[in-house]
Amino acid sequence: MIPELILATRNAHKAHEIAAMLPACRIRTLTDFPDIPEVQETGHNFAENAALKARQISTCAGGVVLADDSGLCVEALSGMPGILSARYAGEHGNDDANNRKLLAELRVLPALAPFRAHFACAMCLARSGQVLANFTGCLPGCVILSPRGSNGFGYDPLFVPDGFSQTLAELSADQKNTISHRARALEQVIAFLNAVCGVARVSPC
Repeated sequence: MIPELILATRNAHKAHEIAAMLPACRIRTLTDFPDIPEVQETGHNFAENAALKARQISTCAGGVVLADDSGLCVEALSGMPGILSARYAGEHGNDDANNRKLLAELRVLPALAPFRAHFACAMCLARSGQVLANFTGCLPGCVILSPRGSNGFGYDPLFVPDGFSQTLAELSADQKNTISHRARALEQVIAFLNAVCGVARVSPC
């Protein structure tokens, strides 16, 4: 049996990134379930939103659902954009607009540079509406005011991780998938699935 996970996302970039870090799993996404409605992310933090998505979608789709909620938290902006990261400028998933808004807000705060920030990720596994486990990952670094690089997505061109001189968008996919907030959360997911479900029992565990 090929282990299977259903990712609670229609974001092709996110799905590709997660699938690359879970080569032993057969991955399906919400594009395979067009009748499942969008989940309203009404949580007050990343963990609450991840759990909302995992629980609701797992009631509609069979098997184990993996949901994540992640974003960029900038200290100079009191943690914003935070859970609003994907829709910071108003339109969900408009990376260019989100980046422009973030830059506009930081450029009027030169005294607070360098702009410390971190990417945060919360993940939740659920089945049949019940949470199996929760996981978190964090990647600290700084936001720069001139985007660099063409890899990745979201705020990657503006974020330099601690210990690097390149932005996430300048790193290769393999490099990013080794250090990212999502990778750090996924390491815990993999350990949980191996310990609790076993390699051949991901879906029915």
